[in-house]
Amino acid sequence: MNPRKLLLESFTAAVKAADPVHIVPHHLPKPPVGRTLVIGAGKAAAVMAQAVENHWPHDAPLAGLVVTRYGHALPTQKIQVIEAGHPIPDGRGMQAAKAILTATRQLTADDLLLCLFSGGGSSLLALPLPPASLRDLQVLTRQLLRCGASIQEINAVRKHLSAIQGGRLAAACRAPILALIISDVTGDDATHIASGPCTPDPTTCADALDVLDRYRLNTPSPVLRILRENHETPKPGAFVFCKVENRIIANSHRSLVAAADYFQTHTLNVQILGDTVTGEAREIAKSQAALTQEIHRYPHTLRAPIALLSGGETTVTVRGNGKGGRNTEFLLSLAIALDGQRDTYAVACDTDGIDGSEDNAGAIITPDSLVRARQQGMHAPHYLARNDTYTFFKQLSDLVITGATHTNVNDYRAIIML
Repeated sequence: MNPRKLLLESFTAAVKAADPVHIVPHHLPKPPVGRTLVIGAGKAAAVMAQAVENHWPHDAPLAGLVVTRYGHALPTQKIQVIEAGHPIPDGRGMQAAKAILTATRQLTADDLLLCLFSGGGSSLLALPLPPASLRDLQVLTRQLLRCGASIQEINAVRKHLSAIQGGRLAAACRAPILALIISDVTGDDATHIASGPCTPDPTTCADALDVLDRYRLNTPSPVLRILRENHETPKPGAFVFCKVENRIIANSHRSLVAAADYFQTHTLNVQILGDTVTGEAREIAKSQAALTQEIHRYPHTLRAPIALLSGGETTVTVRGNGKGGRNTEFLLSLAIALDGQRDTYAVACDTDGIDGSEDNAGAIITPDSLVRARQQGMHAPHYLARNDTYTFFKQLSDLVITGATHTNVNDYRAIIML
């Protein structure tokens, strides 16, 4: 069996299990008496909008607007698709958020607000509360993404600076709301997906301030003013949520199960290590390397051929000036820890097709990855220290490049021992 082919096809199976084209139609509601307004934000927003249009009754009114990342737009007829900045918010995203909020406020009790949310929606749906500006959000977001904060910590800050997230969209709507959500966060908590425009927010301004203090960020003064003045978001139990349903329609676990089914058809034993793996990417890699080494030395409980699968969202504390994302960071740390362990291969990719901010979904390692690197004069620990993992795998021709997948259920990792 070809290890590279096994790994790449398992990733394809994981992505396919989260394809909105097949998933969204099963969750569409009946049209209301009045109008249906479709709004959305995220890397999967455009394909979700397409799926709605293709399966909505032709005689039922339908209109709307969704915002997605640059390069992710798809043709639609009734639902406008706008491209905007990710992971740093920009003016196009802010204008889209304003338009969404305005249209939502015009709905009546006879209408329906159909929301389509997926990973990436937090930056794409940026609408700062005054006196904070878009520039303030951009400065703060860059710091939050580099400091090693978890997505939950980042979103605790974002929600309290937004006029639309943290349940504030639901508070502005008089119509019933159905939110169809593709989860890209561990635990599938809807409040952390697109920063929860239609979900109660259990976090507080004090929590947001704690995050800023914990990571010692250089916070713009307008941001501190908002948080210190205690501009709170709607909380669990608030009346505004009595007409809201937030429904998770795809997540990491289902994708891991699909990959497991693929490996089992190719006679590999499978162990799913979990879909909620978090922590520093390089440290998670060390722990998974230790597990594979244990299996390699003492195969009394788990025997090769075996596939170890995991999902979730690791973090990277950026200390160097290189290029890379959390998946290539994980893989390079894994390769160093394995140190050429025979018959052991791995893939790590983001299911949206973009690892960090580069053009790759992730990469692959093989037992000879470090040998090939040394032959090219590359010292692996040096690249890891500089967070230059993209460059490392590019020079080995081991990047996985898929282009936009139009979905996002977070990271996919598979280690196979043959």
